[in-house]
Amino acid sequence: MRFEETAEEYLSRIPMWAKKKNSLEVIRTFLKEMGEPDETMRIIHVAGTNGKGSVCAFLQSVFLSAGYKVGTFTSPHLIDIRERFCVNGEMASESAFTDSYRTVRSLSERMSEQGYCHPSYFEFLFYMAMDLFQKSGVDLVILEVGLGGRLDTTNVIRHPLVSVITSVSLDHTEYLGNTIEKIASEKAGIIKKNVPVVFDANDQIVSDVIRKRALEQDAPYFETDRHCYQITGSENNGFQVEMKGIKGEVYQVMIPSPARYQVMNALLALRAVEVSGLLGDMRLNKAREQIRTGFLKMRWPARMEEVQPDVFLDGAHNPGGMEEFVKTGSELCADRKKRANLLFSAVSDKNYHEMIRLIAASLPLDEVAVTHIDSDRGIKTETALHEFEEVTHCEITGYQNTEDALLSMLHKQDEDHLLFCVGSLYLMGEIKAVLRRIKHD
Repeated sequence: MRFEETAEEYLSRIPMWAKKKNSLEVIRTFLKEMGEPDETMRIIHVAGTNGKGSVCAFLQSVFLSAGYKVGTFTSPHLIDIRERFCVNGEMASESAFTDSYRTVRSLSERMSEQGYCHPSYFEFLFYMAMDLFQKSGVDLVILEVGLGGRLDTTNVIRHPLVSVITSVSLDHTEYLGNTIEKIASEKAGIIKKNVPVVFDANDQIVSDVIRKRALEQDAPYFETDRHCYQITGSENNGFQVEMKGIKGEVYQVMIPSPARYQVMNALLALRAVEVSGLLGDMRLNKAREQIRTGFLKMRWPARMEEVQPDVFLDGAHNPGGMEEFVKTGSELCADRKKRANLLFSAVSDKNYHEMIRLIAASLPLDEVAVTHIDSDRGIKTETALHEFEEVTHCEITGYQNTEDALLSMLHKQDEDHLLFCVGSLYLMGEIKAVLRRIKHD
């Protein structure tokens, strides 16, 4: 079969006509037509509000260190759509990506002829991931949900090895509910009968919801909170940590991030590794070494990532994520004895009012740049400007695009300030694209 447009062009057009999301039953039917590749895979399923991608990255790194061939499906991407499909820590090759695209496009055309709706954008990518990972012969798949959990496309999988639920907070309330209980219930929808679940138990309300669902499903559950680790030191923009194992053993690890919230994400990953049993045939000392090495090598872009000296990117795009960002940002300013400059943008369907309030209340700000991301969902520069003017008296400048804003702030950068670029992950992608062009020029 011959296709005249590229995979990226076709995929970008899907939202124009695939307005309706297929039911899980229909998605299961598509998978059956593919030969049910997921049924032969060992899968770790990850849901939550914040930290999903980081937990996936920690898991990927540990299992790679242990010698497994790992496929990882995450979203969104920052620059290249192939970032969503990683095999052994590298984004899918152009040839593998195109081959799976052609397979799924042919599938969707066959199913459309039978009267089924065309897959939504995310559904299409999910089918591609299942096809790509099967053809790649991976030993293990780390699968991140797209939105929510209970009704998420990825929730068609029947027999995950472990389910993981990261921290839960108010986000996507128009889809998941306007209370923490409702959102936690949607996230807990990934819990399967008799399948162990690991979850962030720092919030009592969330924990009660997840625990109840686990009991209903006869699923062994493993609560993980801040009492399960101790930070023993810090060095090189990272933390030395002692983490408690399920059986009381202690893992001494290094978390290579200046963000304390990554310690909790690493702990969730550790617990999932333990529960999976995939390191069970190793002697304890060997398993400890694989975990230590995996954590040390973990990299996850735009999560308090220092892209240049004193320049940080963090895709905190909801109030829960922003709370963690401002804690880390304030600590970094104090540790380095510097004040803060900021580049910010967000999308209109997020609670950017609260995000801006948190920033202004916590960071030692001297200058703020606001911009409009290249998306219909992006808030207008004038809107962000007004929001900051309401809560802070520092210098605020508006820009009409990310490149102008970033280049201006980099030009002004001095030894007395840290520059934090924060907000939408779309903004992070645009910044990374600009930095890439600068590097290549």
